[in-house]
Amino acid sequence: MADPQTLLASAVARAMEAAFGPGVSGVDPTIRPTNNPAFGDFQANFAMVLGKRLDRPPRELAEAVVAELDLGAVCERVEVAGPGFVNLTLDDGWLGAATGLLLADDRLDVSPDPSPQRVIVDYSAPNVAKEMHVGHLRSTIIGDALCRVLGWLGHTVIRQNHIGDWGTPFGMLIEHLVDIGVDGAAPELSVADLNAFYQDARAKFDRDPDFAERARRRVVLLQAGDAETLALWRALVEESKRHFNAVYRRLGVLLTDADLAPESLYNDRLPAVAEELESSGLAVIDDGALCVFPPGFTGRDGNPQPLIVRYSTGGYGYAATDLAALRYRTADLQGQRVIYVVGAPQAQHLAMVFAVGRMAGWLADGKASAEHVSFGSVLGVDGRMLRTRAGDTTKLIDLLDEAVERAAAVVAEKNPDLPADVRNDVAHAVGIGSVKYADLSTDRIRDYTFDWDRMLSFDGNTAVYLLYAYVRVRGIFRKAEQTSRVGPGDVLVTEGEERTLALALLRFESVVRSVAESLEPHRLCNYLFDLAQAYTAFFEACPVLRAPSPALRQSRLALCELTARTLQTGLGLLGITTVEQM
Repeated sequence: MADPQTLLASAVARAMEAAFGPGVSGVDPTIRPTNNPAFGDFQANFAMVLGKRLDRPPRELAEAVVAELDLGAVCERVEVAGPGFVNLTLDDGWLGAATGLLLADDRLDVSPDPSPQRVIVDYSAPNVAKEMHVGHLRSTIIGDALCRVLGWLGHTVIRQNHIGDWGTPFGMLIEHLVDIGVDGAAPELSVADLNAFYQDARAKFDRDPDFAERARRRVVLLQAGDAETLALWRALVEESKRHFNAVYRRLGVLLTDADLAPESLYNDRLPAVAEELESSGLAVIDDGALCVFPPGFTGRDGNPQPLIVRYSTGGYGYAATDLAALRYRTADLQGQRVIYVVGAPQAQHLAMVFAVGRMAGWLADGKASAEHVSFGSVLGVDGRMLRTRAGDTTKLIDLLDEAVERAAAVVAEKNPDLPADVRNDVAHAVGIGSVKYADLSTDRIRDYTFDWDRMLSFDGNTAVYLLYAYVRVRGIFRKAEQTSRVGPGDVLVTEGEERTLALALLRFESVVRSVAESLEPHRLCNYLFDLAQAYTAFFEACPVLRAPSPALRQSRLALCELTARTLQTGLGLLGITTVEQM
């Protein structure tokens, strides 16, 4: 059963074409929920646009479309109002039956996409020998949510964690390992603080010319495949992976070692990419460097801006690596939709990479597409980049630990009688869920302020509010001494609050699909908040266990169950775990 808004849009579009022919097939029916129940449940506002196109009075056109409108039992009333608005009121029986059908489907009537794709998602991407910091939070959380949504809709999702594990800095890092006495033959490495390790190596590189020269020679050995150097490099990578995985486990994301697609993966592929671009005439030598000049990109001086594939020294930079990754993802992995969850500052770079990919035929029309899922920054309450009190970049693991500690204090205050093991589980779910939701509920393009008090509040659009709404629903079934499973059957729509809740429940499918299309998780967050508010209004206005009749009691329990299942499913798609008590 489709979302009524989608169903009505299709019906009005057919009626417009029946009334005026295929020439109006591109006109949006413009179906919107009404703000005032007196004007029905939905309003179609197509007549104004259609009037300009056909040069006829909008009301006359609206009446002609209504005359062709075939809605069967969906609507009890269709009226033309004002200058040409069409007000649509759903039939109570149809609405109740449509809502009741959701009970029979564990997927809440959200079927897998009929045309599934192979989707590649590049996200997280921390750097080896550096601990993950708050700057990695958004890519990791947004990317994980998108993987969950796309996977749930039946797409084959291939996660790619493009960690930085190659390049000039590794000569410095490996030489520092040698200086501190790590054996290259059988390296055993345990670095308690990767950041301090990196900073020590950097400081030594800057102050000691002899060390700097040895580090440069070490880069050459690494690129040449020297066995001892590679062993030390692998030790650095393995130690870093232990840190990354600790964060991923704490954060509860899907990434594992199997998803690693590091920069080093593409090292041997760079010459072939350069040769392909040069032999096809797309890349040319400019001032000794091999460059591609994709159309439409210019520098500040107005001259064409190059994407440098190979430097005049013969070395390759990160642009070449990104081109090789795009080629690998479309050719080897056969990705049809390639998604990059990367910060907004990389917008122009990725646009140029994608442009070259289209020029090279890797992103040919109908074959594959690439999209940049950009996002803003995480700010502190002072409006600046979030940092520790000492002014350092906040380590992500420390932030997550603090989230759980703060959530534990909130839970202990609200429900001090919870057993310790339950309290710990709830604190983890609430703390981590609050961090995720604060990020995902913001339009990803925007910066957002990381505010502990707001994100752990029981009021407003927060994870805590939604988790508590779920707990309240589950509590009704505990009081009723039955499980939350209610058998299929029509829902009775007798009150306005029941109607509002039923309409909200039927929107779930279209919202999930809109997230998969737009790659904007905040749409799902806003929907879940609206649903929770609709449920709160229903709960306060419509007695459930003390309903006037057994049939109405069962109907309202059905609305409760559907609300709980929708909240749990929706939060799960965001990577947030529900709890039974708080």
